[in-house]
Amino acid sequence: MKLNRENHPVAKAPERLVHMGIGAFFRAHQAWYTAKSDAENAWGYVAFTGRSAQVADELRDQDGLYTLVTRGAEGDSFEVIPSVVRVEDGGELGIFTDAVANPEIVAVTITITESGYALDADGELLNAQSQLDGLRSGKPVTALGRLAWALNERRQRNGVPIALVPCDNIPKNGTLLKSAMVELMSVFGESAVDWLNSKVSFVSTSIDRITPKTTTEDLRIVADEAGWEDASPVVTEPFRDWVIEGEFPNGRPNWELAGARFVSEIEPFENRKLWLLNGSHSLLAYAGLNRGHKTVEEAITDELCLAAVEAFWDEAERTLDNPELGITAYRAALLERFRNPRIAHQLSQIAIDGSTKIRVRVVPTAKAELAAGRPATGAALAIASWINFALTGEILFDSRRSELEKIHSDTNGDNSMAAIALLKLLDPQLAANRNFVALIIKLLKTTAN
Repeated sequence: MKLNRENHPVAKAPERLVHMGIGAFFRAHQAWYTAKSDAENAWGYVAFTGRSAQVADELRDQDGLYTLVTRGAEGDSFEVIPSVVRVEDGGELGIFTDAVANPEIVAVTITITESGYALDADGELLNAQSQLDGLRSGKPVTALGRLAWALNERRQRNGVPIALVPCDNIPKNGTLLKSAMVELMSVFGESAVDWLNSKVSFVSTSIDRITPKTTTEDLRIVADEAGWEDASPVVTEPFRDWVIEGEFPNGRPNWELAGARFVSEIEPFENRKLWLLNGSHSLLAYAGLNRGHKTVEEAITDELCLAAVEAFWDEAERTLDNPELGITAYRAALLERFRNPRIAHQLSQIAIDGSTKIRVRVVPTAKAELAAGRPATGAALAIASWINFALTGEILFDSRRSELEKIHSDTNGDNSMAAIALLKLLDPQLAANRNFVALIIKLLKTTAN
C-alpha cells in the first residue's frame, strides 16, 4: 500500500506556514513539532526544496505525507507526519513568492544550512554586488535573495506582518538574518526597509535532533514493519530540542505543547548546542574519517577520538560558564546519543561544508581560550583534523571549494604553508597568532591517521 492521503486518510490543514529547505532535519523537527502541537489540524506547511527538487517529486506523490522513524536503542517506532500539505521546487520563484505573499501565512521557517545564507564570517553578504544586482533584475541568485523578493511582494500586495525563523546552526541566527535582509531589501527603497523593520520579526532559535541520511534499507524497513510504501521516510533519534527567542506578530502554532521552549535570552542555549554538539560532531567527522571510521558511533568508541572530544568539551565548557545550562548532564546525554548503535550518522554527511562549520562551531572556543591565556589545544586539535582532511584533496561539497582548491594549487604540497592559508580562511586573527599556528602545525602530524 502506497502512503498517501487516500490510503492514510488525514485532511490537509490550511496553509499557514512556509518552509525553505525541506530536508530530513526539517521533517524530523519543525514539521514534527507542528504536527504534535496541532490537535485541531489548523497549521499546514508549504515547503520548498533547496538544492534539489527530488524531495518535492517524492512527497508530491504522497500528498506531503512521510514516515518518521524514531530509532531508539530498543527499536524503531513509526508515525506518519501530516503537517506538510504542499511541497514545491524552491527554484520556482513565482510559486515561492505567491506562498510568502499569502496573507494567511504567518511565519517562514528556514533550514538552508550555514552556507545557504551566503554570508561571510562577519555576517556580510558574499558577492554582495551579484546578489543585489540579481534582485534588481528580478532574478535573485541566493535563497535570501528569493526571500527578499517574496517579502517585497508581500509588502506591496497586503503588508501583513510575518515572522522569519532561521533554524540553522549559526550564532544569533535571527539577528544575522535581519542584518542580511535589511541590506537586500534596500534594493527596493527606503520604504521597503521601513516595512521590514516594523512588520517583520526575526526569531532566533537553537535546534537539535540527529537525522542520519535515509538508506534503501530504511525504505525496506518501513515497508515491512509499518506496512506501507514510502519513497521518502526520515530516520531520527528520540531526543529533540527547540529553543526559541522572539515574537510572532501574526500568530503561530503552540509548539510548546510539543516541548519547544520560549526564552528571553537564547544565546547561552545556542552556544551550548553549537559548541558541544555541533563542534564535537565536526571534530569526530574529520578525526574519525582520518582514522578510517564511517559513523559517529564508530568514531566515539575510538579512545583517541573520545579523548579529543572530551578535551574540546572541557574548553567549550569554560567558555560557556553558565550553571543554568546543566553542562555536565548535557555532555553525558551527548555521549549516550553518539553511542546509539542504531543511528548510523555518517561522518561524510557531517563533514560537508567544513570551512563554514568549523568557523562557526570551533573557532569561537579557540579564540576564547587564547584570550584567556590558554593554548586552546582541544579546539586546535579539531581545526588540525579539518586541515588534515582538507589537505588530502578530498574536498566534499563546500561553499568555499574554489578557495580551498586554490590553496592546494598555490602551496604545491607544502603542508605548513597550506595549513596557514587554511587557518586564515577560517579566521585571520587565529592565523596571526604565532603560538596557535605552531600548535596547529605540530598537531597535523598526530591527526593525519
